[in-house]
Amino acid sequence: MFSIPIRVYWEDTDAGGVVYHARYVAFLERARSDALRAMGHGQRDLQAAGVVFAVHSMRMDFLRPARLDDLLEVTAEVSRMGRASVVFSQRILRGEEVLLEAEVKVASLRAADFRPCPMDPVLYEELRTLQPGHRP
Repeated sequence: MFSIPIRVYWEDTDAGGVVYHARYVAFLERARSDALRAMGHGQRDLQAAGVVFAVHSMRMDFLRPARLDDLLEVTAEVSRMGRASVVFSQRILRGEEVLLEAEVKVASLRAADFRPCPMDPVLYEELRTLQPGHRP
């Protein structure tokens, strides 16, 4: 599992100091992007190699609110994979408390025409390392 810390700032909240629902989508995106970057596959590198990932579908369960100045942990792990898609299970936590659970399906697309394409085998194997219980 991959995770990143995120601090809640004023720009993330509504007038009541609670994180605005759309900001959670950005937090989840950062964790997925940083997971790829940690594997050596930054967004620009992927695009230069002719591949982009696009969100196909997303399900989010809002369990508890995050608030101004909270320090959150945003996780990303791979729950299912196909040759041209990945399903991430993601969570946002404040300490041990789960605030949000999400399932995000992303599609592998050719950068030139945004048509589905299989992932590079090396990237595919690296993403498999984010699956629970993965053993090399």
